[in-house]
Amino acid sequence: MPAVTVEDPLTLPAVDHPDPATTTPRPVVSVTSAPSGFEGLGFPVRRAFAGVDRSRLDPFVHMDQMGEVEYAPGEPKGTDWHPHRGFETVTYMIDGTFEHHDSTGGGGLITNGATQWMTAGAGILHIETPPQELVASGGLFHGIQLWVNLPAAQKWVDPRYQDIAADSVTLLRSEDGGALVRVVAGEVAGHRGPGVTHTPIALVHATVSPGAELVLPWPRDFNALAYVLGGRGAVGAEGRPVTAGQLAVFGPGDTLTVRADEHQDQAAALDVLLLGGLPIREPVAAQGPFVMNSRAELIQAFEDYQAGRLGTIPAQGR
Repeated sequence: MPAVTVEDPLTLPAVDHPDPATTTPRPVVSVTSAPSGFEGLGFPVRRAFAGVDRSRLDPFVHMDQMGEVEYAPGEPKGTDWHPHRGFETVTYMIDGTFEHHDSTGGGGLITNGATQWMTAGAGILHIETPPQELVASGGLFHGIQLWVNLPAAQKWVDPRYQDIAADSVTLLRSEDGGALVRVVAGEVAGHRGPGVTHTPIALVHATVSPGAELVLPWPRDFNALAYVLGGRGAVGAEGRPVTAGQLAVFGPGDTLTVRADEHQDQAAALDVLLLGGLPIREPVAAQGPFVMNSRAELIQAFEDYQAGRLGTIPAQGR
């Protein structure tokens, strides 16, 4: 699981350990296991948010862990052209390569540690596929796709594409260097990630060495989630056990605690995705590729797509 790393984490800026006398650790409300499924043209996913009350996820709507899978030659798969409206899609590649194109002309290669941040807004068509050389060779494929809701006032913004290169991600460490913290979007302890978001959120990928602990300050008005990408450990001040493919939902407070087990099974460390955002607290009507506020808006989105009003597939993508 390479993503972005450094040989010596001690060369990075440190996140000071929050003062327990003036901060409140967030308790763990629930731990759920993500069921497996298939997406697009048949690539395997884990449905990270399955079984979790939507009010605890707000402003997030959906998240898939794509892989981790080792493809044989000819096996890699992606998606066909499809529409979106009313939210943002975030594709974070940990291992492997995806190729993105959309109806605004945005796109490119998303590879180890890079992120594609696409604001669908009023409407967009896009496609994500493995490049032909990866299809021919096969290889490791592992990533995350996250859907971030937009408030009603911003659902009709113009579509936007951000290519967040791996080397632009903000890198931090825990005080003792036992945890590497990658800030993709939002702010952690005064350090801001490169992702520009309409909805205030934080998106962090942390690698915690065996036996190490990471305690991060977290905005009180944000919700807080931890999804285990790989390895074993515990979350919350109470030390709730978690393992790969599980989502922990935190309660109120202003710090997050993640600990890696001293002995890992297959993994070299505990890899966890930490995410949270300012809840929108608006009605959510979601179906297929659209996330709106009402059934009437959903119907309009499907009608607009069928009428060709959500964009046109570029000539090179046909």
